[in-house]
Amino acid sequence: MLDKQKKVAEILEVTGKANGVCPVQDFLAHFANKWSMLVVLNLGHLESPRFNELKGKVVGISQRMLTVTLRSLERDGLISRRLYAEVPPRVEYQLTPLGGSLLDVMMSLGDWASVNQVEIAKARKNFERRSKNRMEKISVGG
Repeated sequence: MLDKQKKVAEILEVTGKANGVCPVQDFLAHFANKWSMLVVLNLGHLESPRFNELKGKVVGISQRMLTVTLRSLERDGLISRRLYAEVPPRVEYQLTPLGGSLLDVMMSLGDWASVNQVEIAKARKNFERRSKNRMEKISVGG
């Protein structure tokens, strides 16, 4: 346990960082949204998809949000955008080596989520039941 605490402390350390923010906080500020993760996962699954193909795979994302997400991921060096000088222009997206290394981490997270899905659902159900019981006690005056 002490080793984990030490490692977490190292990760969260802000002293001496160029921008005064720990690396995790800086990364999450750009990446912690539901769309970025789904885009990276789909780019790991598809081979150089075009914009509309990617939009069709990321269920629920708007055209504008996909554009914003792709630009952010490109800015962070996680994806590359290739424009072909054709009529009409064709644009394809790929994970960079940096994005591929992030995909490896995300696949581990996906494995963890799959393994623990039942336990998480059970915990949510228990929480909702306890919350409902608390609310009933409050409304009764208990």
